[in-house]
Amino acid sequence: MGTLDDWVATACAELGLDPSVADVPVVLDLARDVAHQVLRPGAPVTAYLLGIAVGRGADPAEAAGRLAVLARSWPPPDGPAASDDAA
Repeated sequence: MGTLDDWVATACAELGLDPSVADVPVVLDLARDVAHQVLRPGAPVTAYLLGIAVGRGADPAEAAGRLAVLARSWPPPDGPAASDDAA
């Protein structure tokens, strides 16, 4: 079984990217923040949006930081889980 590093290197090769541009810890931290604070399916969508922004010239760390701050400030979801946390 391969590692995450193996996957990233192989995916980068497939896309013609230099693996050094893939800041995996930044992306994983952002995905964690979005999955836990916003909504789990928002994590891959946010990673995709980050990729678009970076492809258009945004600084990866700065853009990820802005999105992480946004995710951490996102209001909690409505529903039973939210009311259980308040008890």
